[in-house]
Amino acid sequence: MAKGNTIVVVGVGARTPLGFDAASSAAAVRAGISAIQDHPYMIDRFGERMKVTRDTGIAVTVTGPARAVEIAVSPAFDALRPLLAVRQAASVSLILSTGEARPGQPEGFAAQVNAKLRSQLAQHAILEGGGSTARGHAGGLLAIYHACKTLRDDKVEFCLAGGVDTYLEPETLEWLDENEQLHSEGNIYGFCPGEAAGFCLLTTLTTAQRYGLRPLLEVVGASTANEENRIKTETVVLGEGLGAAFRFLFENAPIDPVGRIICDMNGERYRGNEYGFAVIRNPGRFENAADFETPADCWGDVGAASGPLFVSLVTEAEARNYQNASLSLIWAGSENGSRAAVLLGGPRRA
Repeated sequence: MAKGNTIVVVGVGARTPLGFDAASSAAAVRAGISAIQDHPYMIDRFGERMKVTRDTGIAVTVTGPARAVEIAVSPAFDALRPLLAVRQAASVSLILSTGEARPGQPEGFAAQVNAKLRSQLAQHAILEGGGSTARGHAGGLLAIYHACKTLRDDKVEFCLAGGVDTYLEPETLEWLDENEQLHSEGNIYGFCPGEAAGFCLLTTLTTAQRYGLRPLLEVVGASTANEENRIKTETVVLGEGLGAAFRFLFENAPIDPVGRIICDMNGERYRGNEYGFAVIRNPGRFENAADFETPADCWGDVGAASGPLFVSLVTEAEARNYQNASLSLIWAGSENGSRAAVLLGGPRRA
């Protein structure tokens, strides 16, 4: 029996190069559809058009914080929609993550995106507290981690945790190319940069019941850790950071083995090596550790949006009865060393 302070997901929102909502994006990923295409005009160091994924609903002339906000607004509203439909006043803490600081981003990018997004959401919802951070791939899951902590500390009734990222600034793409991170025929171990946003509305089971909201998933656990041997350094990764995140997550988790794994692996060898060592450090916790899903193959590398988008994939699977696993593990790792993992259970657990 789930406890009253169990954290549950009551709303999700997604906008990806595959679809402008959670249902269409999840359906496209399940079907194996790829949004990877040639960039309209950016050329890589091999003289070929860069391989990217784009939000085709937004003009290429929209750039910077304005582009990130335009990507984020609709999925944020989608996640809030169940609460707004109740028509009962409730305050929501917005915790937002964007990509790590990099060429192509103006100074204070995360704060600007946060302020602009809050301004649009505040017209329909009461936003109190929260904040923004630029934490990269793990950022969206870190937002969920901090949301769970905030809810368990009884600081707020609802948390809207999300991530938005876009790699499509020309300076950003050139920087990735210089660092040999872009995928191409000449660099098969690079990734295809993209853009997307994902959001989750979280609350406790008790609060969900009081507002008449239906739990979509249970957050069984969330954890964070740090990796010292980072990508793009001379060190060798042995999975210590990700392995620790898994270990912290499993300490208070059910004994059932994880049946579904979704991660932000994007083609870079570093990430695959890291995951292999992390699994070895946590024996017996997976039904089949080699059976993992990498949505970046379909919607590209979407950075800080990854984690919340993974939540929407599990939510859609549960809602449409093709989720076969009782426990799902989602994880992501940032270039800055941040590692985050979340364990999800179906709504029946709650």
